[in-house]
Amino acid sequence: MPSHRARATLLAALALGACDTFGHRPAVEVSAADANLNTRWHATLASPRSLAGAVQMSGDATMAPAADGRTTVTLALANATAGGRHPWQVHLGQCGTDQGLLGAATAYAPLEVDGDGRASATATLPLATPVTGPYFVSVQASSGNAGTVVACGNLAPPAR
Repeated sequence: MPSHRARATLLAALALGACDTFGHRPAVEVSAADANLNTRWHATLASPRSLAGAVQMSGDATMAPAADGRTTVTLALANATAGGRHPWQVHLGQCGTDQGLLGAATAYAPLEVDGDGRASATATLPLATPVTGPYFVSVQASSGNAGTVVACGNLAPPAR
């Protein structure tokens, strides 16, 4: 019988040692490089329902402060027509309720779609990143057909 008790004691000691209940390691490590995570706006882009069956673009965008006090907007688009060239911008409002352009139109270089149907672009706006308000990213069919939105996404504000 004593050997069973000794084995049970040994197993209990091993189990407690494996748990390391007295260790004080942080559950999450945060670095200064992550400081702007709570200042990024995020959007998921999709083609409007009215274009279903004709165009099915998708993508994402972020709007965040740059180190110099300006705002950087990045956009990545997928499932576009290879060789396409699409103007894009950030606007005030929400998809379908445009209340004007954020920054100057010249800050947004057109998206150039590669052979795989992907495009990406970055715009730097000479203004501080907004803290509140409704904003969205809009991608147009072409410079000659700027009235047709082929992808849109509402920017969600940073978690505070």
